[in-house]
Amino acid sequence: METLQTPSRFLCRKSTEIAVSKSFSAVGKVGFGFLYRNRKKRIGIHSLVVKRRSYTEAHNGEDSIRSGRNSQDKEQGEGLLLGTERDNSGSVVGFQLIPQSATGDENIMKTHDNTVNGGEELSEDIERGEEASTKVTHNVVFVTAEAAPYSKTGGLGDVCGSLPMALAARGHRVMVVSPRYLDGGPSDEKFANAVEVDQQSKIYCFGGAQEVKFFHEYRGGVDWVFVDHPSYHRPGTPYGDNFGAFGDNQFRFNLLCHAACEAPLVLPLGGFTYGEKCIFLANDWHASLVPVLLAAKYRPYGVYKDARSIVVIHNLAHQGVEPAATYKYLGLPPEWYRALEWVFPTWARTHALDTGEAVNVLKGAIVTADRIVTVSQGYSWEITTPEGGYGLHGLLSSRKAVLNGITNGIDANEWNPSSDEHIASHYSVHDLSGKVQCKIALQKELGLPIRPECPLIGFIGRLDYQKGVDIILSAIPELMQDDVQFIMLGSGEKQYEEWMRNLESVYKEKFRGWVGFNVPVSHRITAGCDILAMPSRFEPCGLNQLYAMRYGTIPVVHSTGGLRDTVKNFNPYAREHSGEGTGWTFSPLSRENLLTALKLAIGTYIEHKSSWEGLMKRGMERESTWDNAAIQYEQVFEWAFTDPPYAG
Repeated sequence: METLQTPSRFLCRKSTEIAVSKSFSAVGKVGFGFLYRNRKKRIGIHSLVVKRRSYTEAHNGEDSIRSGRNSQDKEQGEGLLLGTERDNSGSVVGFQLIPQSATGDENIMKTHDNTVNGGEELSEDIERGEEASTKVTHNVVFVTAEAAPYSKTGGLGDVCGSLPMALAARGHRVMVVSPRYLDGGPSDEKFANAVEVDQQSKIYCFGGAQEVKFFHEYRGGVDWVFVDHPSYHRPGTPYGDNFGAFGDNQFRFNLLCHAACEAPLVLPLGGFTYGEKCIFLANDWHASLVPVLLAAKYRPYGVYKDARSIVVIHNLAHQGVEPAATYKYLGLPPEWYRALEWVFPTWARTHALDTGEAVNVLKGAIVTADRIVTVSQGYSWEITTPEGGYGLHGLLSSRKAVLNGITNGIDANEWNPSSDEHIASHYSVHDLSGKVQCKIALQKELGLPIRPECPLIGFIGRLDYQKGVDIILSAIPELMQDDVQFIMLGSGEKQYEEWMRNLESVYKEKFRGWVGFNVPVSHRITAGCDILAMPSRFEPCGLNQLYAMRYGTIPVVHSTGGLRDTVKNFNPYAREHSGEGTGWTFSPLSRENLLTALKLAIGTYIEHKSSWEGLMKRGMERESTWDNAAIQYEQVFEWAFTDPPYAG
């Protein structure tokens, strides 16, 4: 069991004390944003009120908003009030909507100064991941730029589309907050079941008041909340279009973070709000302002004093770095600049007069979050090294006490060879006969010679430097001298797309390249191939190798990050008659080492059928469900509540 330690603290400041009224009935003010009904009519709602004092909210950096109001300010005949829901410690965990007539002018909200007790710690170790009953349930709020099936460009969307439902199934109340992306095309139908919540919020950032709306869908036991704003309504991916990344991404995701902090306070989902005692999971840099906002904007005024935050790092290469001058637009107090301060080394500056000063949003989350999680144990170590830390390795090393790696799971319903609607024939670990039919169907679909005995190798992923596509393409000429077939599916850098098209014309009987991404085709390649190649330079977790093993396709991977954690190298002599391992790993990354590993796999496939079948079955039997990951996240939740929250 990991030793429980107090997280490292940074930028320590004395927290501001405030006096809170025990009797109040503020109208139209909940959290730090304003609520509206039908854009015009304010809702009468109770909220936290500061007695005899005011607090400042970022509005052009100057405006001060008064929240203290007495009961005489209450609008007559307006709507509902919020009655508190409390846990055994007396902390507010939610608000129940009740009619005004039920309470009159009685006091219905109080605040407590109790320090949260983390609850009983789970007895199982996070690294063992053994089955355990849920001993403490939480209000969990995921904040993410994408969540499948509503929005997805890669693993982030898969994680935030599946892990919340696994946690909800274990008894937690779970909300996912992400943008409502609309491009005017068929993909808009994904949000068809999301209903607009009859409340709006004004967010003060980027020099003015930004009005956002919320849409809600309850599905799979999870509250899916979508933040609606014109900046999310445009063609392209969540991050850019054919011309590159959107120039206002800092604004778009800053707005998401502010709205996500308001959502648990203002949205009466299922009749009552999530309340202040939440645990926020901020995923990657897009959501990384959330822990900073909790510490700088809310806790100094007694709001979210019982909340905790976890930053989940899916890819450290992207950190949300922007010019230092943009800090004033983020809606944070000036004194919190150092939490996000970032200075580029001299060699990385654009010219001699460039001071290299910038703000780094992900750095701010690493400083202020209560816990840090990466998507594999291997990656949690790699990001503390100069090679894998992208300039943040020193800071991450100083926070090792609160850093853990949890390997992602996969959606066992979507990725199931015994029921997959996209593949030609179903099969299972007990009956593998359908896999060869999938191979034949794939060869036929792509116009390859139908040769079930020929080793078929596949690649699925982005065509970029990280994925080691250059290594694959440099190895193809030598690999094509063997009796093999190779299929690549993906899109990305134009040079690699053109290279794939050229190889297809040169090796007409052996190579196929599918430029673009197609979900049904990715399922058919995963089921039809014998071998999956993943020579990634770095891979925080990786999902394709998990899908491949689930389908009896043997992964050949570079030994890095999550690939090293999940693929066990084949050793035919480890145990008599059975061997062990689920694939082949190689290191260091090079064309020669990739070819060596692939030829070992090809030789085993051709000459040692019984060993190959053992590889297939061990991979298919591997535990990769999200429930196992959810158990480990629960342990991190308990650790987060062991220490006081970050106060600055």
